[in-house]
Amino acid sequence: MTAAQGLLLRPITMGLLLQNLFLLLLLLLGSCLHPATAFPKGCYPSEEEGLKTFRCSNAQLTEVPRDIPNDTNKLYLDFNQIPFLPRDAFRDLPLLLELDLSHNAIARIETGAFQGLAEHLHSLDLSSNRLVSVSKDAFSNLKAKVNLSNNPWLCDCRLQELIRAVELAADSSGGIVCDSSTQEEHVGKAFLQVIADTDFCNVYKKTTDIAMLVTMFGWFAMVISYLVYYVRQNQEDARRHLEYLKSLPSKQRRSEESSTISTVV
Repeated sequence: MTAAQGLLLRPITMGLLLQNLFLLLLLLLGSCLHPATAFPKGCYPSEEEGLKTFRCSNAQLTEVPRDIPNDTNKLYLDFNQIPFLPRDAFRDLPLLLELDLSHNAIARIETGAFQGLAEHLHSLDLSSNRLVSVSKDAFSNLKAKVNLSNNPWLCDCRLQELIRAVELAADSSGGIVCDSSTQEEHVGKAFLQVIADTDFCNVYKKTTDIAMLVTMFGWFAMVISYLVYYVRQNQEDARRHLEYLKSLPSKQRRSEESSTISTVV
């Protein structure tokens, strides 16, 4: 390459370099103005039947992900390892219609976990988790149809109150089975079958009432026993004192007797 050709190529090279720098600057500026949303690995948005859907199925999640698009209508968090649902876990999803939390490790649901979903949510799947006992307050004002099947439920008054507070999803009631129970004969039976004959809450109330009566009777018996002991002890002391007085000379005895009588009176 001659010196003349080098001089001709230099402006071209500089122009290309400036053009590349300008394009890089535009890309950086665009990324600042329109940053890409970083979804958790295995999560992606889509549209199904005209509804905005966010899927995180089998994504090895251990908590409810943040930064879920707030216009999401259907949210799938099934087949993960989520252990519990904290308060306000879904508060930024005012348009959510369906929520699938099945096949997780959920053992605890805090009161207020579904806060903000009461008006729109119509389907909630909590099947195949590790729920043993949940307060009815966790589902306060929720109008969704709830699937609670295939959990290791403790059949007691608390579960009875929960079942009465929610609307169960169709064909899911048979899957609510007593894994344990306050009454051993109910283990392994469908809960709705059990409560057809047993009112757990009344049984608990009766047991509490009986315990209170036994306690009150015990205290009453102690008081009566003390009063009987006190009276008998005083009678014994009085008898011994009178025998002592009888052994004294008559003059001294009369004065002592009058003193004793006035004291007793």
